[in-house]
Amino acid sequence: MMRRLPPLASLRTFEAAARQESFKKAAAELGVTATAVSHQIRQLEAYLDVSLFERQTRRVRLTVEGRSLYPALRAALDAMADAVETVRKRPRRRIATLSATVAFTAKLLVPRVATLRSLHPGWDLRLHASDDTVDLNAGDADAAIRYGLGHYAGMTALPLLTDRFAPVCSPRLPVYEPIDLPSAALLHFDWGPIASTVDVPNWRSWARRVGVERLDPDSGISFNDESSAIQAAIAGQGVALLSLSLVADELASGVLVQPFGPIMEGLKFSFVYPEGAENRPAVAVLKDWVLAEFAEGVPRSPEQDGKTAATPGHSG
Repeated sequence: MMRRLPPLASLRTFEAAARQESFKKAAAELGVTATAVSHQIRQLEAYLDVSLFERQTRRVRLTVEGRSLYPALRAALDAMADAVETVRKRPRRRIATLSATVAFTAKLLVPRVATLRSLHPGWDLRLHASDDTVDLNAGDADAAIRYGLGHYAGMTALPLLTDRFAPVCSPRLPVYEPIDLPSAALLHFDWGPIASTVDVPNWRSWARRVGVERLDPDSGISFNDESSAIQAAIAGQGVALLSLSLVADELASGVLVQPFGPIMEGLKFSFVYPEGAENRPAVAVLKDWVLAEFAEGVPRSPEQDGKTAATPGHSG
């Protein structure tokens, strides 16, 4: 419904003049001249077609109409001021952005997001899942979990855990010993640019250690990301050489098994932020959460706090 009201400025001016019983004091309160106050009052009186003040030498007095208008108008302006102050003082939620690889985000961060909100109720979490390195100095994220040797120029890197890799597969596959591998498809995933700078665990390096005859370490099915390789292994499409940290829940539930070794050491997951940024609120919040979740290099289970998943055996 359209409200028929005079200009708000004239109503505000009238309230101040009525409360102060002075155009001069109202002018000082509003930061305008007494002439401006008088002009606003006259505009309002013209709009209402009544006199609101009796003008006297050193003061003004409300008329009957002015006394009728003043209490309701003052209450309305007080209510408006209270509402504005409530909104202005309402604590704004703050956002902390953490970048990590797609697989690490999906497998190890997403199941644990609720703990950040319990640790820091005034903060919201934004997870930036990407296998590409983000520019922390440009503000693409507040901090990141990076996978590598643990040294990054211009960054502070706090070690979280050292990765380990082993063959894993669905318990439905008839793979019990390394000699069974030639009869199964090998599942591979693309390591990306990091593979050109450091040695990474893959079927070729694993096969060199084990010496399985008739095994072609380059054969099988390849994926451009680790998450797809994990899903293919769960679906029984083959045997994958996977991070035991990323498939800990699947091993604990039995949808994946580790039929044999050896286990190969991978690289390090590190919590990374720009040097000197440890006092930034978003960095401090993320650091508090991530270090609590990966205390002593062990990802804490959301369901069984403090317990680590055992690697189930593979029985026929």
